[in-house]
Amino acid sequence: MKAIYLETFAGISGNMLLGALLDAGFPIDVLKSELEKLNLGEYELVHQRANKLGIDAQYFNVLLPHGHEHSHNHEHTHEEHTHTHEAHFHCQEYAHTYDPASHHEEHHHHEHGYHHHEHEHHELPHTHHHHEHRNLADVMSIIDASSLSQSIKDKAREVFTAIAIAEAKVHGKAVEEVHFHEVGAIDTIIDIVGCLLGLEYLGIEKVYVGKITTGHGFVKCAHGLMPVPAPATAELLQGLPQEKGRVAKELTTPTGAALAKVLGETALELPANFTCEKIAYGAGTWELEIPNVLRVHVGTIADEKSSGILEVACNIDDMSGEVFAYVIERLLLAGALDAWAEPIVMKKGRPAYKLVFLVVESKLTELLDVVFEETTTLGVRYHQVERTVLERRSAVVATPYGSVAVKYGLCNGAVVNIAPEFESCKEIAASAKVSLKKAMQYAQIAAEELLNE
Repeated sequence: MKAIYLETFAGISGNMLLGALLDAGFPIDVLKSELEKLNLGEYELVHQRANKLGIDAQYFNVLLPHGHEHSHNHEHTHEEHTHTHEAHFHCQEYAHTYDPASHHEEHHHHEHGYHHHEHEHHELPHTHHHHEHRNLADVMSIIDASSLSQSIKDKAREVFTAIAIAEAKVHGKAVEEVHFHEVGAIDTIIDIVGCLLGLEYLGIEKVYVGKITTGHGFVKCAHGLMPVPAPATAELLQGLPQEKGRVAKELTTPTGAALAKVLGETALELPANFTCEKIAYGAGTWELEIPNVLRVHVGTIADEKSSGILEVACNIDDMSGEVFAYVIERLLLAGALDAWAEPIVMKKGRPAYKLVFLVVESKLTELLDVVFEETTTLGVRYHQVERTVLERRSAVVATPYGSVAVKYGLCNGAVVNIAPEFESCKEIAASAKVSLKKAMQYAQIAAEELLNE
């Protein structure tokens, strides 16, 4: 099946993902034509190439022709920033980055409480807008009234609902009390629906997301200093692997977090059965010390339930156990779905081991090279096998001793297995000087509590 893998080393926002999908081959004319079905009124789609520290990427933005134009000049850099909107909660105002080390402010990408602003380094006009509020039901009525496909409407509802629930929790309000400003609702609809349209056009059936970089520091808003990630973003990222990264900016927005949470499945590395065919880039906002892009690997993933899985084996009686451990590790790193050694007795009563591994057929040659290079075998045998696997999801849970990665196994949508990652538990047990058993017990409890939230 066709799949994508998102590398979010510079964070993720709605316009970054849509820019990457355009870069991957989603035609802008198709996007424009589909968006017309929403009857959103006047707006302008900005789509242009942007260079981020030597990486050529696709930049996407939405301009709305309400009010009058003006630009912000940064006090320290004298750069002109574009001020655009995704979604706006009615109690917030302009936001800026606050750097406590240097005590200066800088225009910043902001999405707190449904009031977030993006400042681009492209010299594009900024517009002010009148404030007409819409709640989740109003936004969904716009989408439901369109002639978009039902699958797009249903998925858009999931994404918008995820954001609204997060915002409602942060502000202590009911979901129906969370309001969008008119303009914010419009371009957030465009970003979310546009991403869904892009995935549908490209035939993407699976979205994998790596560890999400949030940025760090504080942003200044109407209520004072707010931490990065923004409260709504932090809510949405619960259960997903994340890191602050080195950049003191708000890199991941609530819209980006919601898209990753609703559409994606966590994979800390490219899945072993993923074959990349193209790499696309969506441009972010500022000029940072790192390339401010979302990198998207576009390709195919082999269906692990199909008969395209091979079981490969060889018998070895003249190799030490230490080498077996090394070979198994190499096979797994090279893409084996599983690998192990079985004790056997060969001819003349000689004790030996059978080296066995599972591999997607397309990777057979690559893994055979490892076997012949690292072992003493003179040959291998293999045959096709079929298997049924549970749907798997990953999460990170907090324990009294530190964070632990866990995996959930699902059957027909219900969780039937919970497995704390051994290495993660071993790490916190060592750092906290507690038994591994206790670390694993607390991880299990935390993983079960996360399901009940």
